[in-house]
Amino acid sequence: MASNNQMLAVAAAIAVVFLPALASAVVHPVGDGSGWTLGFDYTAWSESKQFRVGDALVFNYNKANHNVVEVTGPDFKACNNTKGLGAWSSGSDVVELEKPGRRWFICAVGKHCQNGMKLNVTILAADAPSPAPAPALSTAPSSSPNHKSRRPFVSKW
Repeated sequence: MASNNQMLAVAAAIAVVFLPALASAVVHPVGDGSGWTLGFDYTAWSESKQFRVGDALVFNYNKANHNVVEVTGPDFKACNNTKGLGAWSSGSDVVELEKPGRRWFICAVGKHCQNGMKLNVTILAADAPSPAPAPALSTAPSSSPNHKSRRPFVSKW
């Protein structure tokens, strides 16, 4: 029979391995403050985020006007919801991102999908390395001896 100290050591080792992944999970409110609605650029929104296994998407919307349907890639492109993989309609839906890959969501009300109410996310493995950040643009003044202005160059084109 294992001693309490041995069991505690095993529990601590398990926590060290699994807790960082759980602690790093992110809840992504779809559309940020705009929510799931018409007139929002969900492509730009999803491209500005990084989704990992363990994260969650939260769709907030007026349930009288919208819904969320998960579809396949081809159905996403065609805005076809006849073979939906899942559907939500509570107005505050949480979708867990449980495995790496791509997932596609649309609003199946009227022509909402055709009008841009669709979201495609790519989910990375929880332990995948983060992509390198883009280099920052410098607005520091030139060190050239002929440069007299301390203002950064701004093109009027």
